[in-house]
Amino acid sequence: MAKMKSRSAARAQRHRRVRIKVAGTPERPRLNVFRSLGDIYAQVIDDEAGRTLVSASTIDGELRPQMKKLSKTDQAKLVGKKVAERAQAAGINQVIFDRGGYRYIGRVRALADGAREGGLRF
Repeated sequence: MAKMKSRSAARAQRHRRVRIKVAGTPERPRLNVFRSLGDIYAQVIDDEAGRTLVSASTIDGELRPQMKKLSKTDQAKLVGKKVAERAQAAGINQVIFDRGGYRYIGRVRALADGAREGGLRF
């Protein structure tokens, strides 16, 4: 009988499968999303150099005061806008979106929409 996988193990396997095709370059880095139960994190990563160029999250000191009294979806949208602002300040306008094995709904979609509103193209 097949062994059942946990939800987190299934997500990790989906993310590994997607990462075979999706890689960030210096010209077009990867916008990675990680979602926990309470928070959401976004990083713009250059995979060739193996470094994070910019990042933003709901636990970011600059964003933390604005997160109070916002729904998780609104928080994700705000994080998307902030990561786009920081990326543009670093000279990054175009990225590859890596949803991290999560479905493109809810907070993941809100973060992507916020990043697009902030000026990132993907």
